[in-house]
Amino acid sequence: MTDSAMRPIPAVGVICLRGNEVLLIRRGTAPRIGEWSFPGGRIEPGERAADAALRELREETGVEARLTGLVDVVDGIFPDAGLHYVLIDFAAEWLAGDPVAGDDAAAAQFFPIEEARRLVVWSETRRILDLAVRSRGLEAAPERE
Repeated sequence: MTDSAMRPIPAVGVICLRGNEVLLIRRGTAPRIGEWSFPGGRIEPGERAADAALRELREETGVEARLTGLVDVVDGIFPDAGLHYVLIDFAAEWLAGDPVAGDDAAAAQFFPIEEARRLVVWSETRRILDLAVRSRGLEAAPERE
């Protein structure tokens, strides 16, 4: 598939913070299968981005949260899979629920922020985590490559 044939797919991600911990899921589907990331997924037709974020969070983890703001918008372009996601990442504050993997998540767990930074592979995920953490006034180590 050529780059011009890849239509952008609107999707959301949720950086759900509980104190000094962040909720991660292990991806059960492509792209980036098996990697730790934020809960999220596609926006359904007619669905608002914020509603999609909370729905995906519930479906993938069983956790309830309150959105606290927009972190950033990221292009996830995966030519090998023929996919281009436009990821709208929201920060959220945990309200209730213990994470249980559901939907297309293979695992779901809260991790201390520094451990989460070590677990995620994609540099954009670490960058978004750092932005969300700084917006809450929490400490995060600078990016190390």
